[in-house]
This record gives sequence, C-alpha cells and structure tokens, in this order.
Amino acid sequence: MIFPSYLQKGDRIRIVSPAGRVSKEKVQPGIELLQKSGYEVLVGDHVFESHFQFAGTDGQRAADFQQAIDDPMTRAIICARGGYGSVRIIEALNFKSLLENPKWLVGFSDVTVLHSVWNSLHLASVHGAMPGFFVEDQQPMESFLRLMEVLAGGRSTVVMPSGGFNRSGKGRGELVGGNLSLVCSLQGTPWQLDTRGKILFLEDLSEYLYHLDRMMHNLRLSGQLAHLSGLVVGGLTDMKDNENPFGKSACEIIMEAVESYDFPVCFDFPAGHIPQNLPLILGAWYALEVGQTTVIQLIEP
Repeated sequence: MIFPSYLQKGDRIRIVSPAGRVSKEKVQPGIELLQKSGYEVLVGDHVFESHFQFAGTDGQRAADFQQAIDDPMTRAIICARGGYGSVRIIEALNFKSLLENPKWLVGFSDVTVLHSVWNSLHLASVHGAMPGFFVEDQQPMESFLRLMEVLAGGRSTVVMPSGGFNRSGKGRGELVGGNLSLVCSLQGTPWQLDTRGKILFLEDLSEYLYHLDRMMHNLRLSGQLAHLSGLVVGGLTDMKDNENPFGKSACEIIMEAVESYDFPVCFDFPAGHIPQNLPLILGAWYALEVGQTTVIQLIEP
C-alpha cells in the first residue's frame, strides 16, 4: 500500500465535484476553513456547475478530477460532496500519474467509488467529511479537526462505548469499505473490493430495510464476509421500512448476515451520514478490539 505524503502548511489542496451538484454557499465556508488552516486551496473550474442532478456534465466533472490528479503540486483531492455520479466518470480518467505522484483522496458516500479505485491502485485514501460539512458546530467541527490531524500525521484512534449488537473479539487488518450501496454496486467490476483478511467498514443512508438485507446477502453469497478480520458499521441513517414491515432492524439484518462467522463486529462507529463523521484511512492497518469498550487503532500507516 502506498501512502501519500502527509500535508504541511502551504500544501495545495484541490476541491472537485465528481458527483452531485452543490451550491457555492454550502461549500465556501469549508474552503475558507481550509485556507485559514494554512493550505493553498484551488477549486475546480466546474465545481459549482449544474447539469440536471450533477455538478456539470460527465466531461466537465472528469476534466476537473483529471486536472487534480495530474497537478504535481497537489497533495490532496477533497470532494465537495457525494450524491451520485462518480461511477459515470471513472472510465474517462487516467490514474497513471497518481502512482508517480500519490495524492490523498478525501470524501465519503458516493466517493466510495473513487476510494475503491484508489484501493485497486494500492493507494491509501481517507474516508471523511467534505467541505459542505465543515461547519462551526461541535460535532462537525470535531470531524474537520480530526480529518486535518489524519492528513497532517496519520493519527487515527477511536475509543467508544460498546453497543448491544456488538460481537466481542479482536482483529487486525487493512481497512476497506465505505458506503454499502456503492460497495455492492461495484461487484463484478475491476474495482470490486478484496475483503480477505481485511476489516470492512460499512455505512449507508435512506435505504429500505429489505434492500439492506439484499445487499448484505450479496456480500455473504459472494464470499466477501467469510474471511474478514472484523466488521465496523458506521451510521445507518434514516433507514426505511415498507407498509408491510420487514421484521428486523438494520442492526439485526447485518448480524444475521454474519452470524456464522466469528470476527468482531462493532456498531455505531461515528462515521458516515451523521454529524460526527470521524476520518478513517482506507488502506491502512488497524487493530479492532470489541469488548466492554471498543477500540479502533491505526497500527501501520
């Protein structure tokens, strides 16, 4: 796994919008916060474009992202928001220069597609908050500060209470994953995750419970749950049920899918579509210990 250089004051960060459209008013405060933190921030030419639900056409979004990839002075690429659309541009991108000049990728939600591309290139990236969420509020501000700590030095350890659905145990391995819907959407593609011996992180937003069940069985039937070192579940936000109830909660659905395995399982990790969205380095090695408390600690950047 290749780890880009950690950021120093004055380093260049590029903001891009590879997916959904976003307003300047939502993102500008986050851009200014990055600038106040001492970084040079360049905004892609089409970040605030609008083409139906997208931040510009596929060609415009790809052009901004390619410019960020190819710029030798850029040290990190931070996505403005998620939404939908990253999968529409990945075939148009040339990632060759990333191997010559590695860069951090930062984002979550739809950015899971791009994290999976980074992972396929054996490049580490950061699942974390995006500029639209860098607001002056206690939990989002903590997410921003923790993200800056990770980008500046790789520090990433979380100690939290253990919930009722957790399964105790210890495991260690490379961390992979992201948004469950996007992980499943890449099944059968060149960017499908290799989960063998890994700690899998999953989160999701506004899914019907039966669809959550379908996706977890997709991972189970494809063998991607069988050889995990651990499972970390972040926000399962605004899950929905049908008029005829599914009969299980989101946590119960996940535990049923992994009940025949013995790796540790942690629920309610503070990451995903929730106010407290702490950063995780995808591609790094973590130790996971689930007991009376849960500890997730970076052990090998």
